[in-house]
Parts: sequence; C-alpha cells; structure tokens
Amino acid sequence: MKLQLKAPDMACSACADTITEAITSVDSTAQVEADPKTKMVDVETQQSERAIKEAMTEAGYPASSPSFMQKLKFWSS
Repeated sequence: MKLQLKAPDMACSACADTITEAITSVDSTAQVEADPKTKMVDVETQQSERAIKEAMTEAGYPASSPSFMQKLKFWSS
C-alpha cells in the first residue's frame, strides 16, 4: 500500500532518518522517502496506515494525511 503522510515536526535529515527507522521497525521491507523540506513522507508498505502513523508518533513525529491542496503542491513541485 502506498501512503503519503505529513510530518509537521520533521525539520532535518536526522529527523527523516528517525522516521525511516521507525517505519522500518514495523515493516522491514517498507520503502520510505522522507523530505524535511516539504515535511512529506511517502511510504510503500504492507502495514496499515494506522500502524505506520503509530510508529511515527512513538518516534516523536506525529503524522497526518495531507490535504488535497498539499498533495497538489507536493506533486507539482
């Protein structure tokens, strides 16, 4: 399943690394792209969205699903 999440507290590459580690701790085969500039996290995973969000929250980076306008802005950049 493909997920696109927003992590408002992600500020740097170390934050992105922490998010990636949190996600891969619940799905070792997950593909994660975390971008501190846009604060967006793209995930290809076999886990549920809830499990991924919980892992991110436990790592200190609560996630939300981006709004339609945020998705448009992200994909047009």
